[in-house]
Amino acid sequence: MPLGKSTVRPLLALGALGTVTALALTGCASGSSTASSDPSSSHGVSRVTVTLTNDGSDACTVSTTKVPAGPVTFTVKNESSTAITEIELLQDQRILGEKENLAPGLDPVHFTATLSGGTYQVYCPGASEELTDFTVTGKVRNTADSSAATLLAEGTEGYATYVDGQVTDMVAAVEQLQADVDKGDLAAAKTDYANARPFYEHIESDVDGFVKKGYKATDNAGNLDYLIDMRASNLDESVGWSGFHAVEKDLFEGGKITASTKKTAAALTNNVHLLAKLVPTLDYKPEDLANGAAGLLEEVQSNKITGEEEAYSHIDLVDLAANVEGARQAFAFLKPGLAKTDPALTKQIAAQFDATNSLMDDYRDADGLGGFKPWTGDLKREDANAISQQVQALQDPLSRLAEKVATA
Repeated sequence: MPLGKSTVRPLLALGALGTVTALALTGCASGSSTASSDPSSSHGVSRVTVTLTNDGSDACTVSTTKVPAGPVTFTVKNESSTAITEIELLQDQRILGEKENLAPGLDPVHFTATLSGGTYQVYCPGASEELTDFTVTGKVRNTADSSAATLLAEGTEGYATYVDGQVTDMVAAVEQLQADVDKGDLAAAKTDYANARPFYEHIESDVDGFVKKGYKATDNAGNLDYLIDMRASNLDESVGWSGFHAVEKDLFEGGKITASTKKTAAALTNNVHLLAKLVPTLDYKPEDLANGAAGLLEEVQSNKITGEEEAYSHIDLVDLAANVEGARQAFAFLKPGLAKTDPALTKQIAAQFDATNSLMDDYRDADGLGGFKPWTGDLKREDANAISQQVQALQDPLSRLAEKVATA
């Protein structure tokens, strides 16, 4: 799936790989603008609302196009547009924040980014005016001397090590998948597929921003996240099938390994290796972790609970649990610093993570692929709402995390 998860990342030079653009921990955007009034601000956070509408034409309206440097929280509301489903905050083709799956009528979503002085753009694909210039003035306030800020900075370093480890394990798991595909061992390949998926889902919000040399941020043909994790529901016909779910379809729907399966598995391995070379270059801010955690839970609500993600293997609960675990890890690394700034919110989020994990334990199955029951039939119909409500109970306090850590 294209984007939605990262921090401001510089252009990256990797020898023969050339220069690769890395994107941001949050999501996609587009926009037609109105610089109506100054953004509201509290506790040093500027607030900007992006509203998506269709009153004869699809519009992306930005409540203000000028804010002071520092933390900025973007609230995105889709009131009536069916053509605009994502928004991104861009600077020099880098995605600094994004939100996807913005169906009309859904609750507003948020992301927070700490922005330095300069010119940015709000990008709303599908709007009558897709790009809106956005100006940030002044310099970011230095908070490095605060004890909370120090702890949060240490947390981002620890989280970076966690992400690197997940990518290393994913490479090994995908290599095993390719080996069994090459052998023609269908049963082993199905098990390998389920075993490999959690590593990607743990860190999905961190690794979706890398674009190969020569491609724009909005071009799926060069977007590593898209090439690795595209779904049937968001397939770009000009790019064609690729990645995990192309292999999944052959193994679980086709029920056999073909020459095409082997070629697809090899391409997946190559792209995962490339990703592994890029991930260690990531430079996180605390709010990136917070935005990424929120993004993972949005993935749960939009793709996992619906069964859209694993349309052929039906291991959506494996992915769902992995998204929750990835979000929990991001929170855990921020927790020491957050506890100094807002102990009540820290306890609330921790309690909701515990409740969510307890609920997911009910669906574990030692004999099931990936250790969970298949997400099909009566189970999905009867239990989807209960899982969604619990995830929402976690999302609500977690959505406040980015602002808290950005202003610590």
